[in-house]
Amino acid sequence: MSERDGWPRPAATLDEVIDVLRASSAYDLTDLPGLHHDLLDHCLQTADVLRTSYPADAELQIAGLVHDIGHILGPRRDEVHAEVAASFVGPVLGERVADLVRLHVAAKRYLVTTDPRYREELDHGSVASLEHQGGSMAPGEVLAFEGEPLGDDALVLRRADEAGKVPGRVVPGLETWLAPLRSHNSRLSP
Repeated sequence: MSERDGWPRPAATLDEVIDVLRASSAYDLTDLPGLHHDLLDHCLQTADVLRTSYPADAELQIAGLVHDIGHILGPRRDEVHAEVAASFVGPVLGERVADLVRLHVAAKRYLVTTDPRYREELDHGSVASLEHQGGSMAPGEVLAFEGEPLGDDALVLRRADEAGKVPGRVVPGLETWLAPLRSHNSRLSP
């Protein structure tokens, strides 16, 4: 653990990230009885939405795969899960993936602030977590987000995040992501 309020140290290897993804299957997101939907299901669905919609953008897809793993890493506080995940994956998945992960909560806040219909699209969990994450943005926060170089891509990730919350939807499993993850990681390694 690091000195930052119980945050985990950044991942030193891709295998550490893969281990956290595997462990995320124990983090149940199910709201309705009889339907199972865990964090790994959600991450796989989000990545699959991005793979289908943006097949040429492997980094965006990988960001979708790992965007919420901060929920199961210390300190397990919703308001910092994006920053925790970004800090954890950055050394092995690169700056763009980490920045997209970091921005996915800000993107939700931005969309809620600038698109009146977006709040209606949020599931119960996203609405509840929105308040812990700061709620609607102040005008200065909107301007800051609009100045983010990856802001548009973060909005794409955010919309995929909401689309990846379908209990029972079958998508390719984690094993289908191992080769793309390793290929991406090897391009980053000296």
